Amino acid sequence: MTLRLLSVHAHPDDESSKGAATLARYAAEGVDVLVATCTGGERGDVLNPALDTEETWANLPAIRRREMAEAAAILGVRHRFLGLVDSGLPADGEPLPDGSFAALPLPEAAAPLVALIREFRPHVVITYDETGGYPHPDHIRTHEATLEAFSAAADPARYPGTGSPWRPQKLYYQAVLSRAWFEALHEATLAAGQESAMTDVLNELPPDKLPVTTRIRCESFFATRDRALLAHKTQVDPSHPFFAHSREIERQVWPYEDYHLAHPTSVPAIEDNLFTGVTP
Repeated sequence: MTLRLLSVHAHPDDESSKGAATLARYAAEGVDVLVATCTGGERGDVLNPALDTEETWANLPAIRRREMAEAAAILGVRHRFLGLVDSGLPADGEPLPDGSFAALPLPEAAAPLVALIREFRPHVVITYDETGGYPHPDHIRTHEATLEAFSAAADPARYPGTGSPWRPQKLYYQAVLSRAWFEALHEATLAAGQESAMTDVLNELPPDKLPVTTRIRCESFFATRDRALLAHKTQVDPSHPFFAHSREIERQVWPYEDYHLAHPTSVPAIEDNLFTGVTP
């Protein structure tokens, strides 16, 4: 039986900046990998100065859908938009837009994901921790909706009309782009006599709080990760410090992507496979 992996994200491009090499590795190994994107990124920014034009802004939702399709093809994964509406990033004190993903009641926000879990029947699910990875309302709501769907999908009394019950066996939180990762690459870059672009990032990052339980070797897919991320042309500035470090140094000092096992909660040692203990 084919193993199935579901990775749940808030916006198109999140799948390529968080755990993309893991997805590409498992897809190459024959795992059925599906990325679920909760929103279309309709209220996102244009982060590539070269594309910050009136034409881009006028067509941003359609452009982001095309970028997502290209990234999924590069990673070798399937993809599904859940049809919820980007909440944007309101300023402090500003309300969330009516009808947006983060403003919906949780059962309404989670229902499309419950239906997808019951249809796709994943053995393993990946999403963000309760902080969302960073405090964007859609990232936090993605965590909440995934947690709700992970438990509710197995209960036939909940969310009637969304398919037959299914119980995923494991739930992981992303632990990539940690402070420890930035520090390791910064120190190794300096030790190699090269200039590091990580200094400003390290000055802003708080200490890591999410314990790493699982490390997936995927260094041979870092180039695939980078190609997928760059496919999101409106969302990625090619001059960003992330692209400045040596990939050879990264492969040597941090050849994996990190995760935190949220369910079940006990593990005997650091895992090296998301499917450890899974019964197909």
